[in-house]
Amino acid sequence: MNFHTRKWIKPQDLNPNRTLFGGVLLEWIDEECALYSIIQLENPKTVTKYMSEIDFRSSAREGDIIEIGIEVVKFGTASLTLKCEVRNKMTRETIITVDKIVMVGLDENGKPKPHGKTKVEFVKDRLGDK
Repeated sequence: MNFHTRKWIKPQDLNPNRTLFGGVLLEWIDEECALYSIIQLENPKTVTKYMSEIDFRSSAREGDIIEIGIEVVKFGTASLTLKCEVRNKMTRETIITVDKIVMVGLDENGKPKPHGKTKVEFVKDRLGDK
């Protein structure tokens, strides 16, 4: 799994228990998956279609640094399925796993748009083709 993003837990990210608020973490996961999918599908109109059950295993506290990891599970016709793990860099514990996140690229009418992709591409590889 590739860990692309780190977040520093700040006071505004905490719940009344003074640990990382789950809703904030889910927002960060959704944003990270969207950014990753937009780049992979080369479509800025990519949205979250589905997120499977989430499994909170531990948490983070103010001042902790977390990492968000994403891995491609499969390419669909107009979609990209990912899985995600978030881990606490300070405690080395997994905070949350999400086994299935489906992102869909849309056309100008908001309908699924086939992308023709079958594997992960890196920007450096795309630049070599031009």
